[in-house]
Amino acid sequence: MQTTTIGSYPKPDSMTLPGFIAKHPNPTARYTEWLATRTDADKEAALEGARTIVREQASCGIDIPTDGEAPREHYVYYHLRHIEGFDFENLAERESRGGAWSPRVPVLRHAVQPGFPFLVKDWRTAQEATGNPVKMTVPGPMTIIDSTVNEHYSDERALARALADTLNVEIRRLAEAGCRFIQVDEPLFARRPDAALDWGIECLERCFHGLPPTLTRVMHMCCGYPSALNMTDYPKADPQAYFELAGPLDMAKIDAVSIEDAHRHNDLALLEKFTQTTVILGCVDIANTRVETVDEISGRLGAAHQHIDPARLIAAPDCGLAMLDRDTAVQKMSNLASAAHAID
Repeated sequence: MQTTTIGSYPKPDSMTLPGFIAKHPNPTARYTEWLATRTDADKEAALEGARTIVREQASCGIDIPTDGEAPREHYVYYHLRHIEGFDFENLAERESRGGAWSPRVPVLRHAVQPGFPFLVKDWRTAQEATGNPVKMTVPGPMTIIDSTVNEHYSDERALARALADTLNVEIRRLAEAGCRFIQVDEPLFARRPDAALDWGIECLERCFHGLPPTLTRVMHMCCGYPSALNMTDYPKADPQAYFELAGPLDMAKIDAVSIEDAHRHNDLALLEKFTQTTVILGCVDIANTRVETVDEISGRLGAAHQHIDPARLIAAPDCGLAMLDRDTAVQKMSNLASAAHAID
């Protein structure tokens, strides 16, 4: 069985890039200040950090690694800095993720337009470090909307379509450069299933419009992310949302759907709703320092096989790994790979 990671990974100590998870009253403004003063050495450290992360994941046995989002301060805002229309100087506060936090965020003041290419360079840097195919991640329209303030478009649907068409330009650039795995992150699907069904899936497909059949189109949706390690009582999406979305996503023009299963197990009958789509199943918790054993992961994967064709199952962590220290991340990924690779 193949393995992959979802997105973020602990940054190497050599990197000077301030992480978004670091406690700071205004991390977006902090990163803007850092960009104004970064040196060539800082830029090279980010590139080498991506290569280090890819090599580390591959050495753990991860078949489809990511660059760990090493150059990014945040999985959404890094991308938006390369799109025209967003104001990063005059931020506005908004309630986000169903009220889980209220950050100061960029404001959309003009029509969104593609900027200069940027992810191709990130992908090529990461791909240099391994013979395994490196997956690149892109924030989805619904998640961008929940992470910003809109002062230009009349409604969410119009904004989502404009964002999808803009994201599609960078996704096409990646595919044309040779990237074979591209993932659109839409954690908001699980929190807003009605909107996902109304216009979210349509815009997800627009992100991948016109892409070659050699590309594996992936989407990721998660149920919740805590503010600190080892928390158990934090806001999570209704697990029924996965059941509401599974059938329509299975019919959508995507190849793989990534869902969480480690921090809160699903009723595995959910997997039966994916009749043609590959499921990337979260098998390790990304916000708990306890390291799952190989036997524990193997048992869950074996149970999953009772509900889905094993050829359409990929093992992964629940979500990004940025909250963990690197030693813990390595242990979790090594055990994940050992469990998955032992299964025919």
